[in-house]
Amino acid sequence: MTGRGLAPRVARWLRRLVLVLFGLLLLYQIWLLGWVLWWKWVNPDSTRFMEIRLVELRAKDPDAQLKKQWVGYGQISVHLKRALIVSEDDLFIHHEGFDWDGIQKAIEKNQKKGKVVAGGSTISQQLAKNLFLTPSKTPWRKAQEAVATLMIEALWSKQRIFEVYLNVIEWGNGVFGAEAAARHYYGISAAQLSAEQAARLAGMVPSPRFYDRNRGAPGLARKAAVIRGRMPAAQVP
Repeated sequence: MTGRGLAPRVARWLRRLVLVLFGLLLLYQIWLLGWVLWWKWVNPDSTRFMEIRLVELRAKDPDAQLKKQWVGYGQISVHLKRALIVSEDDLFIHHEGFDWDGIQKAIEKNQKKGKVVAGGSTISQQLAKNLFLTPSKTPWRKAQEAVATLMIEALWSKQRIFEVYLNVIEWGNGVFGAEAAARHYYGISAAQLSAEQAARLAGMVPSPRFYDRNRGAPGLARKAAVIRGRMPAAQVP
């Protein structure tokens, strides 16, 4: 076969490959959309992050189980809601999934430090990542996180987003959700958390497994004090 005859065949195969890849990508987005619609009314029993952590735990202990217990929005202390808003996303009820000023500040901080030290992710973005994705920081994962975030923001109310977030985020080694966290650290229900306890739990969110192992870390106490001082200004859905 001459080079002149080979080139059109290669071009046709490349076009077919692109179409197949596009089709697979479209099917994946439809699959995600289906889960977002389902979870608008049905509480998630598990998330991608939970599955990853359970595999890690069972590599060391085949009988390991996650600590998690779903509770309704009204059964979670308003102190914890306020603490998470001010610590993770103080514009939560106002934005449509992305805090562009926060992202810009995170970029500037990372450039100044020469490494990734801040993410600028909103509660909606964190939820999308926890539900569907992995902890990796690849461009693909960030792009997919953005798409899932748009779906969630378009289809769920702010209260539903926050309710699911409160019930699925990681709070320790195998500990997920507000109820499990309150019982794991304080032996009480999520509804009973005081302002001080809530501020401390909110301070753990960026590094939950580290703080689970180092509960007396001075840095956590300082973070909790700052969060506690800002909590009265929180706008909760």
